Amino acid sequence: MWWSLFLSLLLFLPVIGCSRSESASNKQTESKPPAAPAPINPETVGTITGKAEFQGVAPPEVRIRMDAVPYCVSANKGPVYAQEVEVNANKTLKDVFIYVKDGLGDRNFPIPSKPVLLEQKGCWYYPHVLGIMAGQKLDVKNGDQTNHNIHVLPTDNREWNVSQPPGAADLIEEFARPEVMIPVKCNVHPWMKAYIGVLRHPFYAVTGSEGTYTIKGLPPGNYTIEAWQEKYGTKDQKITLGPKETKTVDFTFAG
Repeated sequence: MWWSLFLSLLLFLPVIGCSRSESASNKQTESKPPAAPAPINPETVGTITGKAEFQGVAPPEVRIRMDAVPYCVSANKGPVYAQEVEVNANKTLKDVFIYVKDGLGDRNFPIPSKPVLLEQKGCWYYPHVLGIMAGQKLDVKNGDQTNHNIHVLPTDNREWNVSQPPGAADLIEEFARPEVMIPVKCNVHPWMKAYIGVLRHPFYAVTGSEGTYTIKGLPPGNYTIEAWQEKYGTKDQKITLGPKETKTVDFTFAG
């Protein structure tokens, strides 16, 4: 009987050892961090360029009345108009935010040390639309001789609402998470509006007086490019970018 028990124990011990070994191996596999994305080869990067076109009849300009604040009237030469839709002379749109929405995977990018400037001048925000990376500093400057109140209204980031009198020090803030787009308003001057696109990468642009944009330094891959316009919303396009390729991606918004 004792001999039978001894043989049974010898057969059982390897099973325990094997189970423990397999369990430890599984834990090591589960805790192993994912492989880092391959570094971007600067010899293979490409460029996306294009324009934001406008079709149809442009909406009528909306004049902004600043009469209640004499300083704001004197700080502008002539009448001023809302910036919601600005159609350029070549039938393109200004202030369209265009960025890589998808396709970069888990890549991480260094945060620029230079802040992005949002200036208050003539009782307007300049620029009206801007881009910034998550974690990058936003420098808010009051260049007017009147009080402003910067009220930032994000959905996924911290809301802040700060008064900035004339001659006050710049406000230095940052956003922790990507979010497109974050509205900004002035509680003192209700016509003052701006929009901030926060991304985890540097591949974005804002169209100007020619309605064009350029995004450089993209590695080869499949991407979704999105264009955002304040009144007309968003439009997406999927593209494949080859090594050293320059691809034209135009967007059309209709009035």
